[in-house]
Amino acid sequence: MYIIGENIHILSDKVKEALTNRDREFFMDLAVKQVEAGAKAVDVNLGPRKKDWAEVFPWIIESIETVVDVPLSIDTTNVDGMEAALKTIKKAQPILNSTSAEPERLEKIPALAKKYGAKIIALTMGSSGIPVEADARVNIAVETLIPHLMEIGFNMEDLIIDPLVLTVSGCQQYCPELIGAVQMLQYSWDPAPAISVGLSNVSNAVPKENRPLINRVYLAMLMGVGLQMMIADPLDEEQNDVIKWIESKDTSTPLAALYNKIAEHTEAGEEPQIEDFDLGDPDQAAIWKTTQILLDKVIYADGYLNQ
Repeated sequence: MYIIGENIHILSDKVKEALTNRDREFFMDLAVKQVEAGAKAVDVNLGPRKKDWAEVFPWIIESIETVVDVPLSIDTTNVDGMEAALKTIKKAQPILNSTSAEPERLEKIPALAKKYGAKIIALTMGSSGIPVEADARVNIAVETLIPHLMEIGFNMEDLIIDPLVLTVSGCQQYCPELIGAVQMLQYSWDPAPAISVGLSNVSNAVPKENRPLINRVYLAMLMGVGLQMMIADPLDEEQNDVIKWIESKDTSTPLAALYNKIAEHTEAGEEPQIEDFDLGDPDQAAIWKTTQILLDKVIYADGYLNQ
């Protein structure tokens, strides 16, 4: 699994404070910790920075590149900020996160990525928003994103498609459709584009104590349909265990075997089966309930684990 570390994110109060104070050591330490935990790239999400982008983006890039050599993912809606970051990067091939099929962004951002030799994450989202259905998201990639990139001579090996994870708490019907989109995208073009998702988006607005479980169960499902790249928290050791178990097909413990079963059923186009779960085990019972909300079989509620 290629993990793009998500922890430098403007929604974090600690990141906000460190950015306000221009605390280089904070960002350097956080970048190193993510790479040491297994991140193969580091996402840098500082928001649009409409007033100070010309100073902030070069500053953060220089700070992080002082201590790590991995690719940096420039995660902002500010096109000028993207270019300021790209001009500063000296080490690994960067990633622009992201463009969409909206005409203005599709015109500007792929051209910028091509100019600087960057990879690009392209979202399956058009002017009318994000469609629910898997095939509609795939169509945005096949009919709009990929043709435009080919037209401008973009290196297609540098394209990453993101079919967009949305939260189970507010967009529950999107969750099973995303699984289908990840699977379909692998057969939608030859050669297949790289596919990435923002895993933890699925648990946004969920009580903090439930977020890691929802992320892990969804991850097992997505790995079942072939996901090999994601923006996620590399510091989540239990998440990393799930990755290791599924990649190595390790079934040596009950939880390892269960997560492999979830991946296998999803790969086969099946739903997880209740008989695979020991519902007398609180951990396995919680995983079962989580599969049901992610597949839109049971209506999500914050207290779903107690129902």
